[in-house]
Parts: sequence; C-alpha cells; structure tokens
Amino acid sequence: MSSALPQFGGPEEEMGKDTVVQQQHTIDDVEIQEWLESLDSVLESSGPEVAAEILERLRAHATVNGIDLPFTANTPYTNTIPLRLQPLFPGDQELERRIKSLIRWNALAMVVRANREEHNIGGHISTYASAATLYEVGFNHFFRGRTENFEGDTVYFQGHAAPGFYSRAFMEGRLSAQQLENFRRELKPGGGLSSYPHPWLMPDFWEFPTVSMGLSPLMAIYQARYNRYLEDRGLKPRTDAKVWAFLGDGETDEPESLGAITLASREKLDNLIFVVNCNLQRLDGPVRGNGQIIQELESAFRGAKWNVIKVLWGSEWDPILERDTEGLLVKRMGELVDGEYQKLVVSSGAYVREHFFGNDERLLKLVEPLPDEALRRLRLGGHDPRKVYAAYKAAVEHKGSPTVILARTIKGYGLGEAGEGKNVTHQQKKLNEEELREFRSRFGIPLNDEDCATVPFYRPSEESAEIQYLKARREALGGYLPQRKARSAQLSGDYEELFKEFLEGSEDREVSTTMAFVAMLRKMLKDQEIGKLVVPIVPDEARTFGMESLFRTVGIYSSVGQKYEPVDVNTLLYYKEAKNGQILEEGITEAGSMASFIAAGTAYATHGINTIPFFIYYSMFGFQRIGDFIWAAADMRARGFLLGGTSGRTTLSGEGLQHQDGNSHVLALPVPNLRAYDPAFAYEIAVIIEDGIRRMYKDGESCFYYITVMNEPYAMPAMPAGAKEGILKGMYRFRAAGNKKAKLRAQLFGSGAILNEALRAQEILDQKYGVAADVWSVTSYKALYNDGNETERWNRLHPKEKQRVPYVTEQLADAPGVIVAATDYLKTLPNMIAKWVPRRMATLGTDGFGRSEGRASLRDFFEVDAKFITIATLHELAADGKIEASVVEKAIQELGANPEKANPVIS
Repeated sequence: MSSALPQFGGPEEEMGKDTVVQQQHTIDDVEIQEWLESLDSVLESSGPEVAAEILERLRAHATVNGIDLPFTANTPYTNTIPLRLQPLFPGDQELERRIKSLIRWNALAMVVRANREEHNIGGHISTYASAATLYEVGFNHFFRGRTENFEGDTVYFQGHAAPGFYSRAFMEGRLSAQQLENFRRELKPGGGLSSYPHPWLMPDFWEFPTVSMGLSPLMAIYQARYNRYLEDRGLKPRTDAKVWAFLGDGETDEPESLGAITLASREKLDNLIFVVNCNLQRLDGPVRGNGQIIQELESAFRGAKWNVIKVLWGSEWDPILERDTEGLLVKRMGELVDGEYQKLVVSSGAYVREHFFGNDERLLKLVEPLPDEALRRLRLGGHDPRKVYAAYKAAVEHKGSPTVILARTIKGYGLGEAGEGKNVTHQQKKLNEEELREFRSRFGIPLNDEDCATVPFYRPSEESAEIQYLKARREALGGYLPQRKARSAQLSGDYEELFKEFLEGSEDREVSTTMAFVAMLRKMLKDQEIGKLVVPIVPDEARTFGMESLFRTVGIYSSVGQKYEPVDVNTLLYYKEAKNGQILEEGITEAGSMASFIAAGTAYATHGINTIPFFIYYSMFGFQRIGDFIWAAADMRARGFLLGGTSGRTTLSGEGLQHQDGNSHVLALPVPNLRAYDPAFAYEIAVIIEDGIRRMYKDGESCFYYITVMNEPYAMPAMPAGAKEGILKGMYRFRAAGNKKAKLRAQLFGSGAILNEALRAQEILDQKYGVAADVWSVTSYKALYNDGNETERWNRLHPKEKQRVPYVTEQLADAPGVIVAATDYLKTLPNMIAKWVPRRMATLGTDGFGRSEGRASLRDFFEVDAKFITIATLHELAADGKIEASVVEKAIQELGANPEKANPVIS
C-alpha cells in the first residue's frame, strides 16, 4: 500500500537467525574476531553450558588479576532465544493471522462506531493494536481455561486492550453485535460493555480490574504466591497453572509494578509470567526518549533474579544477523535510544537505511540486497508469532524463578497515518474513510469500499475455517477466557455458638477491642468448618496487635519452612515459620498485604475455595495509603474483613500526626459494597463478624467489611437484650437515662472508644446539672447514611405509597431532648445523618492533625472528651432556652475547659 505509513517493523511472518555478540573498541578487530570464533567453536562442540562456565572463569580470573570489570545486568539488545533454539510453530499460521486480523478490525470498529454515535465517548485502539500477536499466540496455544479437573491459568489482561478481548469474545459467539454496538454505553437496551475490565459490571466475564496502572502486576505476584500458599496448606492440589500478567512498559513507572518483584524470585514463583508490551510509548510520548526502557527493565528484573526473555526482532532480521559475523549489527542495535527507534518506526525505508545502517559501510553492506520497501517492513519481535511462541514456550517450561518477557512492539500497529507509532496514538478514537480502507486492505478484511466506510462488525459464518479453528483451539485449552465463575460451596453460616462467649462481657477484666478480636480469631482458627479457611494477614505488626500467640498455634507461612533456629526459640511464643503455616506475615507492605487480601477474598471464584481473609493493619495506613487497591477489591467482588487497628485520632498514645487516624471511616464511604463499622465493645465485633461470614460465605453477597479496633483497654459489658439488630443497622440505645422524670433531656451518640466518654458525660450531666441523657452506640454512620438515602429514594419514586421512615429517625422517635454526637473521626461523619435526625444535632470530632500525647490530653485537645460532650449538651439546652447561658459558662470553668485554646483544626 503506497499510502501506508512506513514502519520499522512491518507485516507479520517469516524466519531467520540471531547471533548474540558484542564488538569491543579497545583492541584490534582481527584479534577480537579470533576470540569470537573460539567461543563459537566451544558452543558448537560443547554447548552453551560449557561456554558459560568458561566465560565465568575468565571473569573471575580477570577480577583476581585486578581488572575492574564493570557490572551489568544487561544482555545485548537482541532476542534472548537464538534461531537455532527456536521451536517449530505448531499452529496454522495463515489461519491464525486471518483470525487476528478480523479481531483487530472488530476492535477498531467498536471504538470508531461508539465515537460516531456519541462524540468523545472514548475508547482505545492503539494498545490492542500493538499487542494483538502477544495475546493471540496466548489464546491459541497457552492460556488454559478452567475445567472440572483443572483450575486453569489466571490472566491479568492489559486494561486498555479491552476492545480486543470483546472482539475475540464476539468471534467466539460469547458476545453479541448489539453488545459491541453498545461499547461504553452499558445502560442501553440489550446491554453494553464496560470501558475496561470490571468484574463488578461484568461478573461473568472479567476476573480482574487491571486498568488502574501498576495494580495488576503486584496483584499477580501475590496471586501466584497465594496459589502456592493454598497448595502448601493442602487446600487445593498442586498444579502447573500459570499466572500471566500483561502490562505496558510505561506502566512500569508506577511503583507498584516493580515494587514486589524480589518477592516473586525469593519465593521461586515459576508459576508467574509477566509479558511487558514494550512499544516504547506511554500516553504523552516516549517512555524513555533518551534511554532504553527495555534494557532498563531487563536490568531491574535480572537483578531481582527473574528469568528474562527479550523478543525484539522479527524473523526478517534473522538472515541479516546471520551475515553479521563481526557483531556490528547487534552493537548498533544497542546504541540507539528509544526516541530514535520511535522516529524510525514512522520513517521511510530510505531513512532507515541512512540513519540506522548508514553509520558504518559494513552495516550498509549487510542490507545492500534489500530494497527500501523491505527495510521499512522489517518486523519487530512482538509482532512475529514465531518469536512470541518461542518466548512463551520457554517461559512456561522454565523452572525455579518467575519469567518476564520483554516484547518490542509498535503502538497503534496497523493504524497507518492515523497514528501508528506517533505520540498521539493513545488518544486515537476515530479514522477517516481512507484510513479505514487502508486498514481493511492491510489486514485483508473482506469488505468493499462502500461497506468499509460504515465500519461494520464482521464475523465469518459458523462453518468457516476461522471460527472452527478459533473454537477448536479454545476447546483444546479447556474453554474460553476471560471468564469468571463463582463456584465455591456455601458455608453453613451457623456460628452462634462460636461467638457466644463474646456476648457475655469480660466482667471487671479490662481488654481492648483488638484483644477481643484476636481472641475471636483464635477461636475461629480452631473451628471445624471455617478454621482451615481463615487467612490472617498482617504487615509486620502482629506483636503490636497482640497476635504473637498465633505464631505457635498456626504458624507463619513460608514456602521453604524454617531453615534456622529462631532467636526466641526458648520462649513460649517464638517466631515459627512453616510450609503449612496459616498466617501471611507480609513484612512492611500494606500494598502487598492488600494484594494477598484480594487473592484470598476472591478465591471463591478463582479457585472455588471460601477462604476468609482477616487483614489487620494500622488504620491510618489503609484507605489513605492503599485506597486504590481497596477500590479494586470492591470491583473484584472480594470478600473478607479489613481490620483497622489502633484506630481513631485519640486512642493511639504517643505516636502523633502520621499514625493517628481520624479519616478512615470517611474514606470508607465511597466504596459502595464495603460495610464499615466502628464498634466499641467485644459483643458488637462478634455480632458483626458472625453476620459478615453469613452474608458473604453462605448467602454469597458481594460485599466486604471494614471494622476498626482499638488498643485501649476497658471492661467489656455484656450485650443488652435486643441490641443485635441495631448493631448491624448502625445504632442502638446502649444505656438509657436513670431519671425518666427529669425536665432536661439529651441524647448522646458515641462510637468506638469515644462511647466511654459519652458514658462519663452521661454521669456528669446527671449528677452535676440534672440532665437525663440516653447514650447510643453508633456502630456505623455509613450504614445509617445508606439507609437514609435508600429510604428517601424509595419515597421519591413511590409517592402514592405509605412513606417509609429512615432507621435513625425511627430510633429517635421516642427520644426527647437535645442531640450531641461525638466521634474519634472527622465531624463530617456524624453530620452525614443530620438531615434524618429529628432535631438539631451538635457534632464533636477530631478534625486536624494528630499530636504525640496520651489519650486524655488528646481528647482534651480535640474537644471530644466527657467534659466537652457535657459542655456541648448544655450549650444545646441553652440554645433551646431550657437553661441560662450562664450555666454553660460556669460548667466550662468547673470542668476545666479552656475557652481560649487554639482551634485543633488549624493548630
């Protein structure tokens, strides 16, 4: 096609040879050639193992003799697998090319049609265009589906390539043309398709949300490790199932992408394969315009002891490399920076000849037989099915370490003048008629010019060779991907006896809610039904949360057991690692711990196993630090319990600004399927966890829980009669006022540890000021907020029906007096429900930065202790004309409050 944009890496096919050599500048060319020929001789006669041993000994000998050899984790800028080791391609390459071309067309048509229908609806063409070969080789030969006898492979698909997977599912008959027509318009009649992989929106199709950059690589690592955890604990049979993660080279700039690669090698996760689509471009321009991202990534992964396979050059390069007996071409390949490579992609064959080969007459001689057109069509490795197949085969057969495949591609491959290899290609949504015809012709789509202009979806007949081949390959590999099936058996859900003792209180013994939770966890671990399914997860804070007793009883998971005698072996609670250990002690990584939570919380679908994760962490380092992972967990329909330890702004003595959490319950609000609770007592926690297990693992509800626990000890009361419903719905009257005939009445709301301050305020108000106050335990402002909004919505849409009453309004119907709410979180938390409270509500909270102080001083500083609750109550009574303002002023003096102290919000 004369009008096609020239490309450095043209169409798809053919074979040749690589030679991995390197030219030195410091010695005579003839002498270096003799060394190279000697190495070739050793390779031919004794093989690569012997050659590697000789090179290693030479390096050691040089070091002993004082030669300072520069360290490098890089190999030459060429294919890792030479032609002589390249396996035969097992499929029908021409048929696979035709199938791939049709998928390319339908993916492009989906985005173009959507944007014709609704301007700027968006969508991405270029990512799948660059990665089509990487995926199609996988679909046709490697990705195994789940069957009754095999769990299948787990694949994290690159989010921006979603149109390609929808297109393939359309070819397979799993999606309709109408669904493709409604891409990015999910609310249209007949259904549509989400922009990216979202299990919440397409729960039978997508498994993993992967478009939030950097999350999927880290989740894939911990998923692969969790698969081994399940095997080592005997919860599933050991298999050779793989975890594949596809990501872009620009995505590796996200710290999560590479943040745990040493874990993967340390754990010898040879069930893990990364495929990095190295098109050298991120959204705005080159990933490393002045460097080489592929070499940079190779260095990082090789340094982390991964098996690295580079797929850089297509088969057309093999004959040229074979003629390069001096290693000049490989040397030249390593000299160019990525900005230069990007320029070559969009340039003519003449430009390639002059600027790539033209710096050395010997290089020009290598390509002298090739016309300019052939030079511009020299294909890159990531677009060559034979090279990709060889890399994948080597990856799945590799043992002892994870593998990363660095595949060189062109972003927007095949888009021609519309954006192939250009900086604007990521934003490309539309093509004009000429560009569509060019794409049609390049990939052999059987459409005439008139039909082409309408961008129709095209699927061959069911009896066509393409459809028959495509379906046969998936059948041979166990079924279709992506596909999600929730296939775990439900649990009994009857755990009343298990939690019974925690409803009875601790009498006079002081315990923290964290201690109470750990006692519950210990008991759950011993339960006959759920004990083996419980997965405790902790980021190196088990001793902080009083969990060290679990070290001895259930052990810390280690894939190699415990190869050392722990320093505390003679103590009762020594640090015990075991291959069948149950605790996931993740080290100092909330992100990694959350990735383990996600793997455990989605095992009901991934593996058909109802594992129940309990991830406990400093609450300040949850939503504030890893909110994106929590959102991904919600999208993935993860189940389990997040425990925010040392929670609240004033319960963590001494730590100060960074550690004291007054935010997490507010930050939990946006996650729709997360149930958030701030319990004050052990029985409240027991009721919430029991209900959660029933909802998630018996009823199959797609939700998960956030429960805050504190390290402040106090006596735990027994559960009042009839409190269970209120605990779960968000509030209940914990202690009514003693004097029912008092003229001055109040309703005090408390949560978590601040509930005890409300109880002390109740006593002060009664004894000093004659105010009879009821105290309410508000276990979940989020639950009350959701109920209020749901009630309002129902009433609005059912105006002729009897109007419903929000739960909080209903509870306060017979509760007279002023209302004061105190929380260890931001004031906005109680204020969310103010509209459904029958009267004006005063709110006390902990807006502002934390302080390094004790609990009493912190509560005084933030004005949430008993005296400030008392003052707020009296002030509300004065505002209602029930008492004189002088009573409030006197109370301020009597209680020792400083009216001139700085506002904690800004101090």
